[in-house]
Amino acid sequence: MPDIHNPVDGTRISYEIVGDGPPVLLLHGSALSRAIWRGFGYARALRDRYRLILVDLRGHGRSARPHGVDDYALDLVVGDVLAVLDEAGVRRTHVLGYSFGGLVALGLATRAPDRVSGLIVGGGSSRPRAGAFDRLYFPGAADVLADEGIDAFLDRWNAVRARPIDPSTRAAFSANDPSAMAAYMRRSDLEPGIPDRLLRQIVAPTLIFVGSEDTHRIEDARHLATVIPEASLAIVPGRDHSTTIAARDEILAVVEPLLTSR
Repeated sequence: MPDIHNPVDGTRISYEIVGDGPPVLLLHGSALSRAIWRGFGYARALRDRYRLILVDLRGHGRSARPHGVDDYALDLVVGDVLAVLDEAGVRRTHVLGYSFGGLVALGLATRAPDRVSGLIVGGGSSRPRAGAFDRLYFPGAADVLADEGIDAFLDRWNAVRARPIDPSTRAAFSANDPSAMAAYMRRSDLEPGIPDRLLRQIVAPTLIFVGSEDTHRIEDARHLATVIPEASLAIVPGRDHSTTIAARDEILAVVEPLLTSR
């Protein structure tokens, strides 16, 4: 499993490549890791037909976990992904990102459009992110992580959820460095988002998907589908923000037609 270092700040990023065929870059959500693509069965379903590039975003998984708030600026995260593509010799790729990974995918498509042949954003938002994690998890989420740790965070989050945290998500969250996660969340509050004028310049074929019960992101998803030229929108029935990504079969049914496009 190779590592690269971001040429701007030297942060170490861990990734792996599995399968063979046209490249597909997979970007996980907040506090998760590339392991979700195996845990939810995406790697098994796709690896025989695609070259899957699985990245641990900075602060997550096996990548470095800096504790500085500014270490998690979106431009740096997009730079990490570009460095992975360069090291892997991938000039253009389809990109599938969920939640935070969806924001990174949007950042990649607007900052380096020549590298993206197809764009798939699940549960994502381009809007300013102040307060996003307090809404997504619970008020004061970053403070609980920094002061009380991962177990306290998971207990508080589980108490306000409609469904218990699934084992794969709990395991991924438990593997995190709470100080790194708190810094990442605090930086998110400062991110200005991606302006509509840049979204309107995206030329890659685009699919937006979101759970029907994802009250945090469904309007943001509709906004993306309206602003990005010729983007399509798929709504996954009965799923909220945390459970949509686990609906592998439903998601692949709408994603694969775009993956097979050139």
